[in-house]
Amino acid sequence: MDEQGPAGMLGDHGRGPDVAAATTPERRRKAADDAPPFRGSAGDADEWRRAALVSSLPTATPDTPLMAELHQDARRRIELRGRVFPRPASTRIITVANQKGGVGKTTTTVNLAAALAQSGLTVLVIDTDPQGNASTALGVDHHAGTPSVYEVLVDSAPMQGAVQECPDVPGLFCVPATIDLSGAEIELVSLVARETRLRVALDHYLAWRAEHGHARIDYVLVDCPPSLGLLTVNAFVVGREVLIPIQCEYYALEGLSQLLKTIDLIQAHLNPTLHVSTILLTMYDARTRLAQQVAAEVRTHFPDRTLRTSVPRSVRISEAPSYGQTVMTYDPGSSGALAYLEAARELAERAATVQARGSARTGSGAAGPNDQRQSGEEER
Repeated sequence: MDEQGPAGMLGDHGRGPDVAAATTPERRRKAADDAPPFRGSAGDADEWRRAALVSSLPTATPDTPLMAELHQDARRRIELRGRVFPRPASTRIITVANQKGGVGKTTTTVNLAAALAQSGLTVLVIDTDPQGNASTALGVDHHAGTPSVYEVLVDSAPMQGAVQECPDVPGLFCVPATIDLSGAEIELVSLVARETRLRVALDHYLAWRAEHGHARIDYVLVDCPPSLGLLTVNAFVVGREVLIPIQCEYYALEGLSQLLKTIDLIQAHLNPTLHVSTILLTMYDARTRLAQQVAAEVRTHFPDRTLRTSVPRSVRISEAPSYGQTVMTYDPGSSGALAYLEAARELAERAATVQARGSARTGSGAAGPNDQRQSGEEER
């Protein structure tokens, strides 16, 4: 791209939209000189500047897939870098679940959490997988004996004693999982209120933060093991929403129906407010017809719940945990990091949209608890 592309347009952000319409360096300079000064708020000016930069990118066509990919990454960098996402009206507690292994649950949990935290929100990750991969990716200590979710579940220890802050991302906290958690399934069987122990502990922790003047947690993301045991049941009971990562392969579709049945059972007997709010397509390879077919199938059946953004296969995403990082800090300019950043933006802005819709409907200024569930039930 020539020097008068997106970088050159930064100097013209105080001018009107005619600058973006210019197609050559000379016309851009002339448009910058002739266009009237931008009149509006600082936020409007920032949005106009981003739109002007995006419109100056070269046009990509379907017969140039590499150019299309580069165009998409450039657009995401311009639109998302430095943007502050809207805060939800109250803490959103989202369980990231899929009983099928290898679909990107942990990867999705930690990278969405990091993306939300980098965008000005306060996020807590609860790692309920005995493998502790989410704890590794966030760079927090989780060797045997470290206060963890095991003590919270089995010993009823206060959650604030187990919370650690991620060293790489301010505003991102984690309750780690240790190897001790591998025996928790058996120990929980004989305990009273075994299905609700994590929910009670989290409610007490959020109340403790409010009492002690700490910043409110905007998002809680719960990473689940690839099974449907008591650990996963606790994760479903603590959550108010479910985010399902789906790998773009046939087996992922087979497991989805069983997962939805399990969620219905939890909803009927243990957690009436639980609902599937979000589906994210992961490991998407646009070069294969199978990935395109799976994506189309999911979007057809769950149009309102499936995010527009799909996460591509990316070596950088796979490499990041080996350095104790998420891809958001390991290589923030990579395709995978930008995809997760855009997915996080969708997640945050959808909540703002639901809240606004609820406010308009009730006139009370807050969305009703069934707004997202209603749209999900209409899809079934």
